[in-house]
Amino acid sequence: MDMSPERHNLQNERFGDIAVVTFMVVQALDGILTYLGVHIWGPSVEANPLISSAVSFAGVGTGVAVAKLFAVGLGMILHLRRVHGVVALLTAFYLAVAIVPWAVLFLSL
Repeated sequence: MDMSPERHNLQNERFGDIAVVTFMVVQALDGILTYLGVHIWGPSVEANPLISSAVSFAGVGTGVAVAKLFAVGLGMILHLRRVHGVVALLTAFYLAVAIVPWAVLFLSL
């Protein structure tokens, strides 16, 4: 089955849109879980040294918000550069190393 260039481009754009929206949702969820986790267990629970530094410098809310907004901005740059596979891989990476560990920690309460 041979796809026309227009159809291929539309599928690639749809994949990119889904990837970047999912990336933003995962970043927001990580931000919320990080905020709650730091409030419940203290700053030492955060394993990411960049987030830990931002939290110690600017406070929990501001530090997490700035870090997550920065990450979303970088994800948007990748999306606009049409590097959708990288955005999808970063989304899967964040799910594996951020969302799943937070979920396990919160489910242990």
